[in-house]
Amino acid sequence: MLNYTDVYLGTVHDCGFYMSADQFQYWKHTQLTVDIVKGRGSNFSLEIPLGLRFIIKSRIFTKEELKQLHRD
Repeated sequence: MLNYTDVYLGTVHDCGFYMSADQFQYWKHTQLTVDIVKGRGSNFSLEIPLGLRFIIKSRIFTKEELKQLHRD
């Protein structure tokens, strides 16, 4: 369920991808990549019956990348 404070990050296969505003404040300096791997997640998730799980990979933006993001 979305909240009016959720931050839209982009679209993954025609589905909006959002994060809570509090989480976004923590992660805003990073590039996030949503990936899918074989296996089962530890929590309830829609992909479990398929034998797959979502994982999020992250890396910190460089100073140059952050400058570019703030210009756009």
